[in-house]
Amino acid sequence: MPSFTTDPPSVSPFHNMAASRKRKADEDGDETMSPQSSPAISARSLARPAKKIRSNELIGRPLSLPRLLETLDTSQLRTVLERICERHPDIGNEVVAGAPRPTVTSALALLQDYLEKLKDAAPYGESSPEYTYYRVKDALVALIDALFDFTPQFLPPNETQPTKSLQFLDGATNLIHKLPDWEPHAYRHHKENAYEEISKAWALVINEAGKRGGGFNLHSGGWDQTLNQHNHQSGGRMASAISAMGSSVGWMGPNGNGSSSNTSDPNSILNQLMSGTYGAPVRVGPL
Repeated sequence: MPSFTTDPPSVSPFHNMAASRKRKADEDGDETMSPQSSPAISARSLARPAKKIRSNELIGRPLSLPRLLETLDTSQLRTVLERICERHPDIGNEVVAGAPRPTVTSALALLQDYLEKLKDAAPYGESSPEYTYYRVKDALVALIDALFDFTPQFLPPNETQPTKSLQFLDGATNLIHKLPDWEPHAYRHHKENAYEEISKAWALVINEAGKRGGGFNLHSGGWDQTLNQHNHQSGGRMASAISAMGSSVGWMGPNGNGSSSNTSDPNSILNQLMSGTYGAPVRVGPL
């Protein structure tokens, strides 16, 4: 039986051409999809990014207002503010209206600072009274001026609470006691003037307080004894204040020590107020 040789299937030349075109198309597609062949990506990769221009280039310039204020101490800031208020009175009025009221504690602390400056100005060692006086005169005058400026702040009608007024006057009077007693006497006029003015201030507050409480609040708060001690320590220079206290607190004696006849009488108004029997029905007839 004849053997038949199986010929390999013939391949059409058109098939080869199609396959060739397909491979070429695939290669072309690969090149098209590659980053290197992409015109858009190539353009982006070649273009250098523009340098960002900063609005605040490094160059010398003044500090901003908040930073400048950080560098100022209290004295410098106060000086700047005072000059602005002098040039612009409206701003000064706003500062006065908007600033918190000084407290008794803050005012006395400031006056104490002036006293410390006075002590620091005194010369070391022994020196003549005249030399010492002129060494501390500026600090002494500054202290007295501050005292006279702050006192009206705590007087009626500006200060409506007598207790606050009396607390300030108590501290201010203690400060005056600490001023030097100069020899010769001619240098003492600063201290004597201070006693005179503070005594008038005490009298004003006492008279106003006496109108409200009939003097009872002054006595119950111990202000009559406090004033008596100040008068003794000042060498009797608080006469006007003592007189006002005697008028407002009827049971005080001429020396501010109280009247024994009044305080020993159980029917006195003072003892009735203290015992709580004031206004109670009066018992009539035999017990």
